[in-house]
Amino acid sequence: MEITLVLIKPGGVSRSLIGEITKRIEARDLKVVGLKLMNAPRATVEEHYAEHKERPFFASVCDYLTSGPVVAIAVSGVNATKAIRAMMGATNPLDAAPGTVRGDLALTIDDNLTHSSSDPEAAARELALWFPEGTV
Repeated sequence: MEITLVLIKPGGVSRSLIGEITKRIEARDLKVVGLKLMNAPRATVEEHYAEHKERPFFASVCDYLTSGPVVAIAVSGVNATKAIRAMMGATNPLDAAPGTVRGDLALTIDDNLTHSSSDPEAAARELALWFPEGTV
């Protein structure tokens, strides 16, 4: 069993897509083992995206993730990280396949609705940031 992270970004929260995204996760037989609606602290977001600190989009990504509430979800299951990545679809929604969250619900890379951990090692690091208290 793996545990991975999904963030529903401010655009997804403001569009009331929390239930739709969570429903898709649960329909895949993955378990929600942590869930919280929160205003993301800037320090957490900057640490989360630290590997991109020198890239030109770093500030705008951090600004966006702190612009409104986000939902942090810890998801458990067999191959959870890979399954979630496939379910979310390509980072650019215009390249995302129909049936994926981004392919069905997003139109721009700037508001691609979700973040999901890239691999189990990234998931462990990210979960420690977003769920320092642990998961169920």
